[in-house]
Amino acid sequence: MTTARTTGTAAPVGLTIDRHEIDAAVEKLVRYFETGVAPAGLFAPDVFLDLVLPLWREQSADAEGLLALRSQYHPYSGTVRIGHVEPTEHGFVLEFEEEWQQAGRRLSAFEILRAELAGGAITEMSVYCTGDWDDERRRRYAETVRPVRA
Repeated sequence: MTTARTTGTAAPVGLTIDRHEIDAAVEKLVRYFETGVAPAGLFAPDVFLDLVLPLWREQSADAEGLLALRSQYHPYSGTVRIGHVEPTEHGFVLEFEEEWQQAGRRLSAFEILRAELAGGAITEMSVYCTGDWDDERRRRYAETVRPVRA
């Protein structure tokens, strides 16, 4: 637990949800991203999604809409590499990279999302995606950019 100092007094500031609840939600979310099958209880029925793509933005107001958008933009199963999970007061922020095969091509995307939880289910999620990188883009990146961190 962390403390915030205001006018000389310490007030507790911390998570309103348990870290185990966050870990379970992240595990279910990654499983969904990798398989395309949403585990029971992952999303609240009225989950709100704000999806930001490089040149577009989509939103949905329920689980059915979220699942439809996901299958529209990522219809194939693949793998997820988690870069970082940061608990927030009401959920978590997740940095991750996805990789999948589509029409004989290997594609990947770098993403960050913010999720709010209630009762273990995601009630709100904002996702920011770099768009799909193919082998040619990854090759150009490797030839021209020297990352400070991997």
